[in-house]
Amino acid sequence: MSAAYATFGLAPATRAGGVLADGGYQVHRDFVDFVVDGRPLLFQLSDLDAVSPLASDVPPAVFTAQVRCLLLEAAAPLPDGRFVIYGCPECADLGCGAVTAVIERDGDDYIWRDFAWQTDDHVDLVRNGYHGTGPFRFDGPGYRAALAALIEDAGAPPALRRVLLIGARVAVLARLAAALRPIGVGADIAQDARGVPAEELRGYGAVAFGRAVGETERVAVRAAFERAGVEVAEVDGLAPIVPLLVAQIEHALDRSPLARRRLTALAAAGGEAGVDVTSPCRVRVTAYRLDRLHRTHTHEIFDGVLEPGHHRIPLDPAAVKGESFVVARTPGSVLVRAMESR
Repeated sequence: MSAAYATFGLAPATRAGGVLADGGYQVHRDFVDFVVDGRPLLFQLSDLDAVSPLASDVPPAVFTAQVRCLLLEAAAPLPDGRFVIYGCPECADLGCGAVTAVIERDGDDYIWRDFAWQTDDHVDLVRNGYHGTGPFRFDGPGYRAALAALIEDAGAPPALRRVLLIGARVAVLARLAAALRPIGVGADIAQDARGVPAEELRGYGAVAFGRAVGETERVAVRAAFERAGVEVAEVDGLAPIVPLLVAQIEHALDRSPLARRRLTALAAAGGEAGVDVTSPCRVRVTAYRLDRLHRTHTHEIFDGVLEPGHHRIPLDPAAVKGESFVVARTPGSVLVRAMESR
């Protein structure tokens, strides 16, 4: 088989969790993505909400088994030598659909070919193939070294997915903590951090402040984390709107480099939202508004696939009247902005 060499790499990636406008939940998943010729392979498959089999929340033995499959040290899990490259982020069931490919050896090289969308044991390459994607020929030593390093790191500590909630409105914080748990974020509530032991503070990836928390209290919390020797992301809660706060916290916990994200910028001003994306992907834009009685109103503004570049999305004036906020979400990341008044 003739195919030019492609570079093979691996990089941490995220499927962002969140509370959706319809009340449903989207589970957060951390995983390792495949980087082909310097670009995440997932980004080359257009609008796809999926994760690789190399997810951080699977048991180490399962993770290692997935790596050995990619090294062809174990049999292919599907007929015709096909392997799952990306699967459903919620359940990993083939019935939900998966991107699969044939992985084979050619001398010392590894080849990934015949990419397709698959929902059962057999695939129709004519109808469901990803035409134009691959084949990719990877240099054997580099390919094996990259995957072998994952096995060595399988026992590394997981990313910190806990947040300390500090605020005056305990009822709001309790609802927020309850909303964070289904998406895989642990949360604890406190009035301040002075009484929290240093070893516990080291378990938090973020601290979220309610709007009523003054600067004196914030300085004291920062000092407590500094004494504990931990660098923690700060979330300045925009409003007592649980889905909005969840989105802020999800963004704060995302430590992936900007170059590996599909959603890179969000602006909200002048009756429109400005969204920047780096590859074709589904984008959902939601507006949240507090009325004069502090009741929350939710408006779905946009839900569709955007091409790479900057996009201007009109906002319904009724959706952003008064104190309002805009959330933009792709499968991999989320951004939040307060609506700027003019």
